Amino acid sequence: MERRTFLKNTAAAGIAGGIALNLSGVALEEKKKAPVKKGGYDLVAVKGGEPEEMFERGIAALGGMKTFVKPGQTVVVKPNIGWARTPEAAANTNPGLVKRIVEHCIKAGAKTVYVLDHTCNAWKDCYEKSGISEAAQAGGAKVVCGNHRQDYREVDVPEGKRLKKTSIHSVIMDCDVFINVPILKNHGGAVMTCAMKNLMGIVWDRGYFHRNDLQQCIADCITARKPDLNIVDAYRVMKKGGPRGRSLADVAQMKYQLLSTDIVAVDTAASKILGISSDRIGHLRLGEELKLGTMNLDKLKVERITI
Repeated sequence: MERRTFLKNTAAAGIAGGIALNLSGVALEEKKKAPVKKGGYDLVAVKGGEPEEMFERGIAALGGMKTFVKPGQTVVVKPNIGWARTPEAAANTNPGLVKRIVEHCIKAGAKTVYVLDHTCNAWKDCYEKSGISEAAQAGGAKVVCGNHRQDYREVDVPEGKRLKKTSIHSVIMDCDVFINVPILKNHGGAVMTCAMKNLMGIVWDRGYFHRNDLQQCIADCITARKPDLNIVDAYRVMKKGGPRGRSLADVAQMKYQLLSTDIVAVDTAASKILGISSDRIGHLRLGEELKLGTMNLDKLKVERITI
């Protein structure tokens, strides 16, 4: 495999529908620069393979899962399992990707790996139709229901501007390592749902967010439990009709994956895949104001891998 820039400033560099991924505000061209040691990147962007293969390449560039997970630790992998849709609909995170992440956590020595989400549709239907429950268990995870009120614990959000208290699933508050694995898609209310928006699936009362400045609450919530790693599934992307989707015609196979510890940066990069201006996504700017990360991708060490 040859490592090179994702896209060059030519018509041939378009992706699914002619939209080019531009992580720095200018076309991505090969530049001579000092080599960055493996594990020294702020953001890794992978293009062109299957979800499992892209993850293998991406996590290796970050130094491997052992960079994040130590022997004996408890890990939560939080995909989007919100909808009773099959993987082709691109409403939920790719199940093969979830399985591979779980396998890497266990190989790194994790004591227990939990997989959960607070679903929008009936949770058993979501877990089954998405394929995630079966895949996660096959990888060695314990799949947990996120729809039982008694499993949530009220926490303070001292840095929040609109969200001062919320109830977060206890397994997430108690884990050693929190890995956020959203799928990238269009969202009618939040404009885009990705890494930051995916954390609405760890709280009990999502309605409060919608009633009290959705964009600010999305950003506020992350200050209560920031993920240690974000892995964005952009293999299939729902470009309209989100977040549940209406038709397979709304879905484009784009074959991208983004990995970063910076939740604002990874969402900023994801917005370019979706083909919308990051300025339209209020929670990105608000997250930057809360010092959760940066929207300025030029400041980051970015590794681009094409398979």
